[in-house]
Amino acid sequence: MDDDEHALVATAAKAVGVTVAGFFAKAALKEAHDPHTSAAAIAGRRETVIKLFTARRHLAQIGNNLNQLTRAVNSGGRPTDIQLDAVLDSVRRASARVQDATDQLLEDG
Repeated sequence: MDDDEHALVATAAKAVGVTVAGFFAKAALKEAHDPHTSAAAIAGRRETVIKLFTARRHLAQIGNNLNQLTRAVNSGGRPTDIQLDAVLDSVRRASARVQDATDQLLEDG
C-alpha cells in the first residue's frame, strides 16, 4: 500500500472503532465468507479505488491552483481568462473521474 491507501484504511478503521489490523481482519473474513467474490471483482474494486485516488490528487492540484489565483486577486491582480478556463476544465475532469468511479462502485454493488 502507498501512503494514500494506508491513510484511507486507517480512516475507515477509526470510523468503525477498530485498529488497522482489526479492520483488515474483518475485511478479509467478510470476503472469505462471500462465495461471489472473485479475483476479477477484487481487481475491479482496486481499479476503482485507484481512479478515486487519482481524482483526489487531481482535486488537490486544483485546490493549489485556486489558492494561487486567490492570492493574485487579493494582491490586486486579475487572473486571465485562460487561467480561469484551465482551472474550470480541471474541475470538470476531476468531477467526471469521481462520477465514473462512483458509477463503477454502484454497478459492482
